[in-house]
Amino acid sequence: MKKKRILAIAMALAAVMMITACGDADTPAETPGETPAETPGEEPTGEDGDNVLKVQFNVEVASMDPQIATDGTSFEVIAAVTEGLYSVDADGSAIPAMVDTVEKSEDGLTYTFKLKDANWSNGTPVTADDFVFAWRRLVDPEVASEYAFIMGVAGVKNADAIASGEVAVEELGVTAEDEKTLVVELDFPVPYFESLMSFPSFLPMNEEFFTSVGDNYGTSPETLLANGPFKITAYEPAATTISLEKNADYWDADAVALDGIQYQVIKDSQQTMLSYQNGDLDIATLSGEQVEQFMNDPEFVNVVAGYLWYVSPNQLVAGLENVNIRTGMALAFDKDAIANNILKDGSIPANFPVPTLLATGPDGKDFRETAGTYLETDKAKAVEYFEAGLAELGVTELTYTMLVEDTEASINVAQFLQSEWQTTLPGLTVELQTMPKKNRVERMQAGDYELVLTRWGPDYADPMTYLDMWTTGSSNNYGSWSSAEYDAIIEDAKKGDLALDLEARWEALKDAEKIVMDEAVILPVYQKGDAVMVRTGVEGVEFHSVGINRVFKNATKN
Repeated sequence: MKKKRILAIAMALAAVMMITACGDADTPAETPGETPAETPGEEPTGEDGDNVLKVQFNVEVASMDPQIATDGTSFEVIAAVTEGLYSVDADGSAIPAMVDTVEKSEDGLTYTFKLKDANWSNGTPVTADDFVFAWRRLVDPEVASEYAFIMGVAGVKNADAIASGEVAVEELGVTAEDEKTLVVELDFPVPYFESLMSFPSFLPMNEEFFTSVGDNYGTSPETLLANGPFKITAYEPAATTISLEKNADYWDADAVALDGIQYQVIKDSQQTMLSYQNGDLDIATLSGEQVEQFMNDPEFVNVVAGYLWYVSPNQLVAGLENVNIRTGMALAFDKDAIANNILKDGSIPANFPVPTLLATGPDGKDFRETAGTYLETDKAKAVEYFEAGLAELGVTELTYTMLVEDTEASINVAQFLQSEWQTTLPGLTVELQTMPKKNRVERMQAGDYELVLTRWGPDYADPMTYLDMWTTGSSNNYGSWSSAEYDAIIEDAKKGDLALDLEARWEALKDAEKIVMDEAVILPVYQKGDAVMVRTGVEGVEFHSVGINRVFKNATKN
């Protein structure tokens, strides 16, 4: 039984196929170490809860709106209750979900999807209009979705022009020919288009229901609809417990063995393990010393995740516009110590902005196998760069504040960075400001920060999911860096001649990555690993390094 679970996890990790989770955001936090509060009405759905999978989160769900959500935690829950055109299998490969059949034009610019006969949880059918409404809403400038850009990544006709306010939303290349026929037109061929369709931003939305609940959408079970494997029975914003039950009206309900899922937000690692050992959790994430303590336990599993953690310097802040200052800071801390002595969860030092196990190139090799290595720890060089930067700025010292979310791992890493910088680089003072993740993200989006320890998770299996963050004007280019040379490479790789020459495109993306690192646009810290406890008897949980990080549709609990 154990071997089967490990094999399933290994297969999921080896996948590098498409979509999910990514960016960042979350809601106000409880005090670390508190036991999650009970939310009224959230009794487990199975008999005595025996067939309800109990899963830990370390941050709250930020939004249940698929066109607004930006973080992996929210995406995981949204994807458990809502299904789009495609989902992913255990290997991470795209498989039809709401799609019954698909026809693709020879030039790759038109997709005609026939939808399955499926219903929302209020009994109304899932129609092509549900996709049209959701997709238009995603790119509508008045909605101002942070993920509007991903419609342009998918190549959907007029997406970027609509998002920038140049064209009406009705001109988006998506139409409902009839109730069950959805036609999508692209501006340019996108090789990973079908896989991208499992990304949560592309999930459908029932317009009549959405309009009826208005601004209250996604704030309670009564203001949410489901067409996926599960439906929500207990939820409110900032909830520390979220309850789901099997959706009996789901088109593939016979394949769902669980009676439900109960998510619990527990930030403190000791409390997490107490809950796991008491039987209150079936899946829990370990950190720090716990990893060494439990790594030989038969229920311990190590998972390589796709998230890149890095420090983003705001280049609109005096001193941080200087490349020598940024480079000195990037070289000044011991990444191996962070991965191996602080985190101890399978994380690896990041000497790159594009993670490993993300995407395979035309040569059949992982991007990292043939790309360079950058900004490796070198404290002597760090001092040289930093002193050169101080001289160029005409100052002898600099003081910055770094925003840090209030999770145990983030705080531990931030404190280590603070110590390393202040020890290695005389004249540099870094103060830490801790806050819930949602507040950190809001500050980043507003440009109201100096330094921030943040992360990015891949939305799709291509280096572009990281590299296009740093183009001029990108909503995710929080540090406000700009390079015309870099912008030209990325634009050509997305829509120009390079887009049609896969080998040349791959090499150009390596060139773009080198520019980002030579400029120290970000200071990479580590690629996340997850040390996870999975209770004996739990099978079929899918872990993905790209895509929805955890999928429970095929999970069983014995």
